[in-house]
Amino acid sequence: MTCLGILLSSALLPGAVAQAAPAPRTLLDQDFPDPDILKIGTDFHAFSTSSASGRVPVAVAKDANGPWRVTGDALAADPSWADPQGGYWAPDVTRRADGTYLMYYSAMSTRDHHRCIGTAVANAVAGPYQPAGDAPLICEPGDRGDIDAQTFQAGDGTRYLLYKGEHPGGGTSAIFVQKMSQDGTATAGARTEILRADRPEENGIVEAPAITQRGNRFVLFYSAGDFRDAAYQTRYATASSLTGPYTKADQPLLTTDSLGHATEGPGGADVVGGRIYFHGWLGGQRTQRGMFGLDLEFVKGVPQVS
Repeated sequence: MTCLGILLSSALLPGAVAQAAPAPRTLLDQDFPDPDILKIGTDFHAFSTSSASGRVPVAVAKDANGPWRVTGDALAADPSWADPQGGYWAPDVTRRADGTYLMYYSAMSTRDHHRCIGTAVANAVAGPYQPAGDAPLICEPGDRGDIDAQTFQAGDGTRYLLYKGEHPGGGTSAIFVQKMSQDGTATAGARTEILRADRPEENGIVEAPAITQRGNRFVLFYSAGDFRDAAYQTRYATASSLTGPYTKADQPLLTTDSLGHATEGPGGADVVGGRIYFHGWLGGQRTQRGMFGLDLEFVKGVPQVS
């Protein structure tokens, strides 16, 4: 996922009241969960969790609002350490300084059957991405699973990775930030926990981090709750440092109700170019999650969709 630089006119207000949003644009009316968006030149590219379209489906569009078209499978092969029956979750793709592309993804480890984060590389944005290494990049035993990687690159070029630990320390889920090597293929130093599921509406789960920055203000969008429920939602928290402490907003940004039930369980969001992209259940069922989009702006420092 890429980061969006937005001028924040004032501090985000934790007590701001959530506003009803317009019906979101349906960008892909087919299974395309956890969308990750990347703009290269004039083209938009999107990557998703595994579906019938492939290990890591890739879609393209000439305009952010589409039409979008799924063009194939970006991941060329199964990693040697992963069980392919577990699928590949929540990819994150970035362009590196040398012009190559790096993909993070989560897969089921054959060692302990927990999800871990791996890498793959390609010379072209749409792939094919070749899995790198014979072991996952991040697989903390105490987390009982690590998923939802998202790249953040600071103004000085330092690369970081945000991700979710399923049950670190045996407790509720948490989001961590980890400094990375410049090429993104190795960790550098210890990780820092920046968010923990500690509110009733989060139901023990925070995940799918997507972070933005302008100046010294950081805005962390995240999903909360069980993705299978209509109560799954997109929330946000703010901090003056990448490593926190973060203050959670009292009200969510996107919910099933705020979207007028145009889709259910809006989450897995990415924020790129003045828009927020997210998935939601299609047709009131629990079989496919389509890709949706809304414009995103800040009003007196509070993120709002339109």
